[in-house]
Amino acid sequence: MNKIEDKIWECIQDKIILITGGTGFLGKSLATRFLKYEPQSLRIFSRDEVKHFRFNNIFGNNPLIRNLIGDVRDYDRMIRAAEDADVLIHAAALKRIDILEYNVTESVKTNVLGTLNVARTALRNNISKALFVSTDKACYPLNSYGACKLLGERIFTEMNYSKGKSKSILSSVRYGNVLASTGSVIPFFKQKIQDGEPIPLTHPEMTRFIVSAEQAVDLVMKALVYSVGGEVIVPILPSAKIIDLIETIKTLLNAESDIIDVGIRPGEKIHEILINEYEIPQTYKFEDLYLISSLIEKYQKEIDRPIYQTKGEAMAKTTMKEYSSKDNLISQGKLLVHLKNLNIL
Repeated sequence: MNKIEDKIWECIQDKIILITGGTGFLGKSLATRFLKYEPQSLRIFSRDEVKHFRFNNIFGNNPLIRNLIGDVRDYDRMIRAAEDADVLIHAAALKRIDILEYNVTESVKTNVLGTLNVARTALRNNISKALFVSTDKACYPLNSYGACKLLGERIFTEMNYSKGKSKSILSSVRYGNVLASTGSVIPFFKQKIQDGEPIPLTHPEMTRFIVSAEQAVDLVMKALVYSVGGEVIVPILPSAKIIDLIETIKTLLNAESDIIDVGIRPGEKIHEILINEYEIPQTYKFEDLYLISSLIEKYQKEIDRPIYQTKGEAMAKTTMKEYSSKDNLISQGKLLVHLKNLNIL
């Protein structure tokens, strides 16, 4: 095994892992990977009992899995669910941007107050490492979902530095929509093709980062290893134009579907931005990650600098303005090879 693998085993083997929103697409991908590292138990926390039933069927009623029904809005339930846990992954969220614009209060209750409950739970139960799963939409937020996720990041960072005697480490991971995940563009475009309908395109210049479920899980694993508290950790990824993605899917499916311009939806961005210009001075490039340290660090006592700072590259010394999907685009040909390698379709 390589060093990173050894570290992952140390983080997970014989440990109790809790995943909020664990019955969702990311939760299932995380559970598959976590089980390979022989945890003591894997607690799947979700408010939907039907999804728990389906989850159990997928994993063959694995005896290591504990199904916990509950809502992150319920602090008492969170405290009980996290009792004696070693690692907490907070993936629970309300995510539909269009619906949440008409239900902002509910978004705040789950995505902000629920996240506050999870962070407080991590500290109260002295959980070794807790990770908040964020989104590109938290960077320059244009909608209530993005604004709530930005506050979620800030909550995890602030709670990490105001934890008192707790030994918990709280950090965040940030990335865009996972390819082939529930509600993402690839299954949507694929369904349109299968139904013989035209494929909607919101803007001809729109770009997105290309991240698979495996890469999203890799990010979580590396964050567990490298985080020292308060960071926002971002993967280094390829990106592509959405029009190129559509044409590539058509090629893979041997389809001739028409493409129609439907315009940008409220709160939608033309390009994904994972690190904004104001975060660059606190950003380090290390291996295949960007790690954004917090300004709150200056209020802390002197501590050993983490490996990503001592062996990484400080982005403040480069000409990097921001980390956007409009930069370093890959061609249709490379995208075709990339999707085949990822077994997306």
